[in-house]
Amino acid sequence: MSTITAELSKTGQALGRETDVPQSCETCTARPLSVCNVLSYPQLRRLADCGAVRAYAPREDLVREGEPADFAFNITEGMVMLFHRLPDNRRQVLGFLLKGDFLGLAAGANYDLSVQALTPVKACRFPRQGLRRLLLKMPKLEEELLARASDELVAARAHLSLLGRKTAIERLSILLLDLADRQARVGGSCSEIELPMTRIDIADHLGLTPETVSRSLAVLRRLKAIQVTAGGAKLLKPDLLRSLAEAPEHHS
Repeated sequence: MSTITAELSKTGQALGRETDVPQSCETCTARPLSVCNVLSYPQLRRLADCGAVRAYAPREDLVREGEPADFAFNITEGMVMLFHRLPDNRRQVLGFLLKGDFLGLAAGANYDLSVQALTPVKACRFPRQGLRRLLLKMPKLEEELLARASDELVAARAHLSLLGRKTAIERLSILLLDLADRQARVGGSCSEIELPMTRIDIADHLGLTPETVSRSLAVLRRLKAIQVTAGGAKLLKPDLLRSLAEAPEHHS
C-alpha cells in the first residue's frame, strides 16, 4: 500500500511540475537554445505570460526601421533577415537569425533596422517595457541577454573585417560555413544548408553585386566544394571552404 501511495505521490509531483510550464514552452524545440533556458519553471511561466507567440509568412516584416521599438522577439522557428537602409536608399543586410536567437531589447525609442522573415517563422513577441520589468526580477535572464549582446558585437566587428579585407570567394565561403555551423547547432545538418535568401540578399550582406555572388557560387561548384540544391547548398568539401575562408586578409 505504501508503495502505491509513493508512486501516486511521484506522479502528482511530476504532473504539478509539468503544469508549471506553459504548453507553448513545453513543446518548443528552441527552448534549449534560447535565453529562456536559464529560467526556472515559475519564471518561465511569468515570461510566457508577458508575451505571445506570433507566426510570420516568408517576406513578412517582424519590425520596420523607424517604427516605435515596442517589442522584443525570441525566434523559435525559421530564419529572419536583418537589414538597414542607407541614406542613398541602398540596403545593407546585417545578418540572419535562426531558431534560438533574440532581438530587439537593445533598440532605442525606434527600431534602427528592419527584420523580415525569410521562411515561415514563429517568434515569442514581448512588450519591451514588460520584459524590462521582468529582468529586474530575473538576473539570470538579464545576464544571458548581456552575454548574447556581447557575442553579437564581436560578430558585427568580424563582419566589418570580412567586408573590408576578403575576396568575394572568401566572403562567400565564410558565410556558407557560418550558416552550416549555426544550423547544426539548432538541430539541422552541418553539410546541407538552407539558403532561403536571394542572390540579392546575399550580395547586400557580403558587400558584393548579385552577379559576383553568382560567379563565386559557380567557382565553388567547379571546385566541387559545393553542390547547389533547390533549397540551398550541400557542402562537399568543407575543408576546402575552410582553407578559402581562412586565407590571409588582403590589405589595400
